Amino acid sequence: MKKIFLCLAALFGIFIAFTEKALAVCPICTIAVGAGVGLSRWLGIDDSITGLWIGGLTVSIITWTLSWFDKKNIKFRGRTIITILGYYSLIVVPLYFMGIMGNPLNTLCACGVIDKLLLGIIVGSIAFWFGASWYYYLKEKNQGRAYFPFQKVVMPVSPLILLSIIFYFLTK
Repeated sequence: MKKIFLCLAALFGIFIAFTEKALAVCPICTIAVGAGVGLSRWLGIDDSITGLWIGGLTVSIITWTLSWFDKKNIKFRGRTIITILGYYSLIVVPLYFMGIMGNPLNTLCACGVIDKLLLGIIVGSIAFWFGASWYYYLKEKNQGRAYFPFQKVVMPVSPLILLSIIFYFLTK
């Protein structure tokens, strides 16, 4: 289990290494993602779906922090990587040591290959980042304007909603 955990962490690290500059996500997105995490746990929804929203929330907080660093003109070597690793460590390490993550009974398939919560966090992080990046790409192509109202909210959250539905049917 530890080897798989390390492999997934390495793959996620490679993904992080190729990200570009931080593009802040709006506060409404952050609130929506946070509400999704709380609601899914309260309703007893599968951990893979909860992980999707935890991953999205983490990416949102990271982009906010990096934007705050920019506003305050705080610059130091490895700022982005340290921020990313710091936030994911604050989330994943406690979950692992509390036995919530890494539990062999909480894996996606019967062979115990991958933890549901970890998979959700990784996929949710990538999906939220992709949605936010896609928004900024489309906005740039439209002379700095959104195509529709609340596009900045809809685009990062939509992949999480779609993946939640997909994960629901996969884990049902």
